[in-house]
Amino acid sequence: MTVDLNKDTLLCMSLSGRPSNIGTRFHNYLYEELGLNFVYKAFTTDDVPAAIAGIRALGIRGCGVSMPFKERVIAHVDVMHDSASAIDSVNTIVNEAGVLHAYNTDYQAVANLLRENNVDTSLSVAVAGSGGMAKAVVAAVRDTGFTDVTVVARNKAAGSALADQYGFTWKSDLGEMSPGGASGATGDFRVLINATPIGMAGGVESDSLSFPDVAVRSAEVVFDVVAMPVNTPLITLATELGKTVITGGSVIALQAAEQFVLYTGVRPTPEQIQRASEYSRA
Repeated sequence: MTVDLNKDTLLCMSLSGRPSNIGTRFHNYLYEELGLNFVYKAFTTDDVPAAIAGIRALGIRGCGVSMPFKERVIAHVDVMHDSASAIDSVNTIVNEAGVLHAYNTDYQAVANLLRENNVDTSLSVAVAGSGGMAKAVVAAVRDTGFTDVTVVARNKAAGSALADQYGFTWKSDLGEMSPGGASGATGDFRVLINATPIGMAGGVESDSLSFPDVAVRSAEVVFDVVAMPVNTPLITLATELGKTVITGGSVIALQAAEQFVLYTGVRPTPEQIQRASEYSRA
């Protein structure tokens, strides 16, 4: 795919600890299909303040924000919209004439996927993580109607604070307890949602499961927000076991579509979004 760059081309970008081509291919596919004078490029950084200052100074139109920057960018934006301020987590920055507006489209993507997959809200849920993505997931789980939820996080301060915010429970880990044990044991969770980088390509835990094997075997629904690869160790095992699975590829497509609208003012059709999503993972 070629892009005809010129002085009027608007640049959108992403900041990620481990950049991939998924967002780049998704957005650029739609720019070309819809005839929009935009281009998208993925970046990483060791200097968040300078990166955000560059967005403002250079007139970069939009920026997708991924782990581990979703909370770190907050101090450097100008306007926190409800989707971001409610959960103190940003995944989208839009530059309006030098004023940086922050949003979170992860929240809506997670909520939509839980509804679209008809996940029973009476089921018990374990959410792994306490960072920016976990905040979006826990808020979406609560607002979708789930009440029996445990935040599983090694960081006690962040994990317990996130759980307390929504009236949920915190555990440092699920351990290796056998199914059928006391309430809160590994086998009691019917929905598992990974909102950590465990299983992400390029990481030190890329080959690891984000939940114990016994927990996966006892679950009914397994949801992993990691999009690279789509078939993480968690999703691979859950698929082999015949569980209902929701992948990070689905999350990134839905949240990226909402980012696209914020950047361009144009809403692609569901068919266009599907084609862009397929192209992004090809």
